[in-house]
This record gives sequence, C-alpha cells and structure tokens, in this order.
Amino acid sequence: MSNAEIQPAELRCGGPAGEGASPVIEVLTARQVPLGGPRAMPVRRTLPQRARTLIGAWCFADHYGPDYVSTTGGMDVAPHPHTGLQTASWLFAGEIEHRDSLGSHAFVRPGELNLMTGGSGISHTEVSTPRTTVLHGVQLWVALPDEHRATARDFQHYVPDDVRLDGGTARVFLGTLAGDTSPVRTFTPLLGAELSVEPDATVTLSIDPEFEHGLLVDTGDVILNGTALKPTELGYAAPGGGTLTVENGGTGTARLVLLGGPPFGEEIIMWWNFIGRTHDDIVRAREDWEHASDRFGRVEGYPGDRLPAPALPNATLSPRRNPAPATKDAR
Repeated sequence: MSNAEIQPAELRCGGPAGEGASPVIEVLTARQVPLGGPRAMPVRRTLPQRARTLIGAWCFADHYGPDYVSTTGGMDVAPHPHTGLQTASWLFAGEIEHRDSLGSHAFVRPGELNLMTGGSGISHTEVSTPRTTVLHGVQLWVALPDEHRATARDFQHYVPDDVRLDGGTARVFLGTLAGDTSPVRTFTPLLGAELSVEPDATVTLSIDPEFEHGLLVDTGDVILNGTALKPTELGYAAPGGGTLTVENGGTGTARLVLLGGPPFGEEIIMWWNFIGRTHDDIVRAREDWEHASDRFGRVEGYPGDRLPAPALPNATLSPRRNPAPATKDAR
C-alpha cells in the first residue's frame, strides 16, 4: 500500500526505548487518511504518530474497513515505489490483487499473509477485485536494518494455521507465539499475529520480554494488562514483561492484531514510501522514481499511470524520536 498523502509527514525516528520502572500500557489513537482511488477510501493510521513512531521494526500501520466498496470505491493504488522496507498485507474480508516489478501476481485474501521486500527499490499496485463487496484489513510496514537495506526484492506468501488458545485462537503470520512459528523470512526478530478472544474470556500470552508490543483492536472492547482499549485503538507495551493478558468482557468475539519486536536501534528517515538514513537518501529515491529509473522496475498489467511523488519540503527532513515509554512511577 502507498502512503497517498499529498504532504506526507517528515519522520526521523529510532533508538531504543528507555529503561526504568515497569511500563504501563500507552493508548495510541489513529488519524484518518484518504487512500487514493476514485472516491478516496479512508484508512486509520496508527503508526507513525508523534506519540510513537516504531514498535520494534514495525514503522507503519493502516487499519481500514469494513468499507463497502460500492460506497468507497474500494482500493485502487496505482504503481508506486518503496525502499528500505517490507510491506505486510493482512485481510479480514475482501480480496486485493497485487502486482509488482518482480513479476509477482498474487491475491491477498483473509487469513493469508503477503510480504513484499522492497530492498533498494521495488514498485507495486494494489487493487480490490470486482468480487469484493466489503474490504477490511490492515497494511503494515517493517523497516529494514541498515545492513539489509540493499537486499534483493522479494515476495512471500504464507497461510498460517489457527492455534488454539485458552479462550481464543491465534494466527501467527510472523515470528513465534503460543508454540507456533511462521517460516516467513524477516531481517529483524518480529511478531505478527491475528488474535481472537471469545466473549467473557481472558487470554494470557507468554511473550519475549525483550520485545516491545502493540495490540491493535479491530472489533470488541478489551482490557490489555489492566488498560481498556476500544476498536481502532492500539495499546503499546514496552519491553520487560513476560506476559500479556487480554480480557474480553463483551458479548461478541474480539479480533486483534498483535505486533512486536525488540526496539529498533537505528535512526531512520521515513518520507512518503521511502525509508532511508539521510535526507539525501530520500532525495535520491524520489528523483529515481520521478525519472523512471530501473531501480524500481516496472509493474505490468495495471491500466493506468504511476503515482507521482509528492514535492519534498523546502527543508532538511527533521528528526522525530520515539519517547521513552510511560512507567507506573510517572502516573
């Protein structure tokens, strides 16, 4: 998915989370962003934001739907570039057709992971299919560490099994949780999983204490380690705990997306669809895209023009760091 904002935020972020007393759950709220297409399908962007720009190497989270395609026009994202990241597509409903400059032609369907690695440069399209009536899911980005920024383009598809939990289920699409491990390759340790928590149930998950975690609520009102979360909110937990406890006191099943990873120890600059380390990295990537460089290849089969890059701000891209996590002592 592209960041289709006309004036994308300038972000320089990174560095480990702070240390100290036991962390509390921080509640992050989303902002609504129009995603291109004939009627600009709205998405809810939880990452990045001023309160937190990274969770592990996860650097971008768009949450959308349920959107009725007859009203919103669905998803129609023209060829656009990426550098320095991986894109993870995960649906709850609907179907998206993916094409990229590797020659990959695949479909994103509920419960199936599509993970694309951009490396030094890739381009792709995403279009909801004609048989889709309701579109609902998340689009996630992962920052590549500096040593792997020039890695080869890649595309992986994986269908995880349901893992039974006491009080719910999990589908582990990246990393390890509840005894299940995804075979999909990543370049830093990561966790990505869809969770379902049954009505009036409590699920306790054993987690890596070196990871920070984010729990995005799709449906249901839940309590994460004592903190209430509503749909579209994301609860952030800093490293240090060995468990996460999710309570669902409602009458319907709660659906959640759990993200995690060790704090990303590098500073990155993220602008539009590019991740680099310096302002010049971003300038060069934009120029290469605007001049149709071979760096990004060509996407075949899309009946339309490429997305043009927005104008760069008339200033050096400015730093923005993750704050230290809140602690019990700070309350």
